[in-house]
This record gives sequence, structure tokens and C-alpha cells, in this order.
Amino acid sequence: MDIRKVFGANVRVYRLAAGLSQEAVAVRMGVDRAYVSAIERGLQNVTLLTIWQLAESLHVRPADLLAEPVQKSRW
Repeated sequence: MDIRKVFGANVRVYRLAAGLSQEAVAVRMGVDRAYVSAIERGLQNVTLLTIWQLAESLHVRPADLLAEPVQKSRW
């Protein structure tokens, strides 16, 4: 799986869980809303600094944003 897609999906999940809009996250990070949108869609190859800023903005650990979703067992 493409890590950019995994990362973007995780950002979206945690953002929605926090009840934040893309605009609110962008303001917290000091970036444009379109940049947050591109991250969530897996179109951006983000830097370590961006990972840290997103984690801080969403109040999660950076590792949480990189974790692949657990696959359901077929059994």
C-alpha cells in the first residue's frame, strides 16, 4: 500500500474524530487548506516536519499517522 495514501487516510480519520475541518487544521499548521486536502488524498510526499506538525495539530503521536489499518481476518 502507498504510504502517502495510508498517511492521508489516517490524517482524515483523526481530523474527523477531533471534529476539525481541513481549514482548522491548516490554520493550526500555518498552511493552506488545499495542502491539507492534498495530504488527505495521498498526493503529497510530506516531510518529517509536516508529519510532526499534523500530529501536534491533531493531538496524536506521529506514529499513529503512519500506521497501516488492521486487515480483517478471513477466518
